[in-house]
Amino acid sequence: MKRIITLLTDFGLKDTYVAEMKAAIYSINPEAIIVDMTHEIERHNIRQAAFILRESSRYFPEGTIHVTVVDPGVGSKCQKPLIVETGKYIFIGPDNGVLYPAAIENKLKKVYAITPDEIVKYTGRKISRTFHGRDIYAPTAALISKGIPIDEIAQEVADFIKLELKDATRENDIIIGEVLYIDHFGNLITNVREEMIPENCRKLTIEVHGRSIEIP
Repeated sequence: MKRIITLLTDFGLKDTYVAEMKAAIYSINPEAIIVDMTHEIERHNIRQAAFILRESSRYFPEGTIHVTVVDPGVGSKCQKPLIVETGKYIFIGPDNGVLYPAAIENKLKKVYAITPDEIVKYTGRKISRTFHGRDIYAPTAALISKGIPIDEIAQEVADFIKLELKDATRENDIIIGEVLYIDHFGNLITNVREEMIPENCRKLTIEVHGRSIEIP
């Protein structure tokens, strides 16, 4: 069954980790369509990953399964592997807040905790304590893409960790925001929305860490 699965990680491309995740998916569903959203998230930067996931996931067709693995707490007994079902997409990843902004934007419906033992029944592979991307998240996405019901591999839970990406604030003529991401070209992506800047603004002063730039 053909279905789009995206991968977003902090693994980089030097090692074989991304390929191993893809291998886990194709072993279950050879017809899956895998899209690399990015593997260049700063190591362990959950906030950056949450922003990229929220901003980029919206461009994919309905039914896409988004897998995010930025997981500094991998192997922790208190952290659940999650499936988050929304009105348009399914998000899979660790319970560390990384899925929350995208889930809220896409009308959160249900949250499930993945049952690792159920995944093993399908894969027949022991789950590594340090590579849940390959052994839990990728197989889970593949199983869902093949039509396996979520409630066969996970149990619904009441809540999950929330990570808020706060909006910029405005005080008179001053807008206070933050840089959320720096892209490959050096562009600073902020939480300042275009509509916060008046259309008749003739001069703009940007200040970052005490340094100012005037834009005519």
